[in-house]
Amino acid sequence: MIKLINVSKEYARGGAALERVTFEIRKGEFCFLTGHSGAGKSTIMRLIHMADRPTSGEVRVAGFRSTTIQPREIAMLRRKIGYVFQDFRLLPDRSTAANVAFALEVTGARPAVIRSKVGRLLAQVGLAAKAEALPAELSGGEQQRVAVARALVNDPLVLLADEPTGNLDERATWGIFDLFREINMAGTAVLFATHNLDLVRRNSGTRVIELDHGSIVFDSAEAGAA
Repeated sequence: MIKLINVSKEYARGGAALERVTFEIRKGEFCFLTGHSGAGKSTIMRLIHMADRPTSGEVRVAGFRSTTIQPREIAMLRRKIGYVFQDFRLLPDRSTAANVAFALEVTGARPAVIRSKVGRLLAQVGLAAKAEALPAELSGGEQQRVAVARALVNDPLVLLADEPTGNLDERATWGIFDLFREINMAGTAVLFATHNLDLVRRNSGTRVIELDHGSIVFDSAEAGAA
């Protein structure tokens, strides 16, 4: 599903962001990615999404490899990956339904398919009654639910969540986390980047990969195997 093999990433101005990172996320797995700000969590997300390429090593995602993927194939890959950000990134002048529909419109989906799928996804995230509301009329937790619905429009194999609860209060945080759990239980792999250690501690049976200064310092899957 996702495999990083001895991956390093350096930026011209920022220096080393990752150093020899190796791990694998299996089909249907839920994994926390933790570490302080600047530890390398977002860099890993961008590499998986092929928004960046590693300086060395290889990233493999759903049959694609960072060393051989062609520009025209990146769009194909991204249809298999849902991506949820901390800051929602909704279009402010479009309704809840229109924000979700937009992600389907760019793929050329038929209007009837779009209407059906948007309705189903808004029901899934608990926002069917707010389909016509603008982002400014929604709470932070509701806006993030719209972002989650948008990330699910192409039925992705994996959902990347980059600090998705970072701008939410505690109640909204747990609501969004429960939603990610439900999505995972339906078969979608989830890589959930967070610095919310309470969230991690209260889900003690879940795999955790911890980063520090661009290196993996703990992986509970390896600790369990040992």
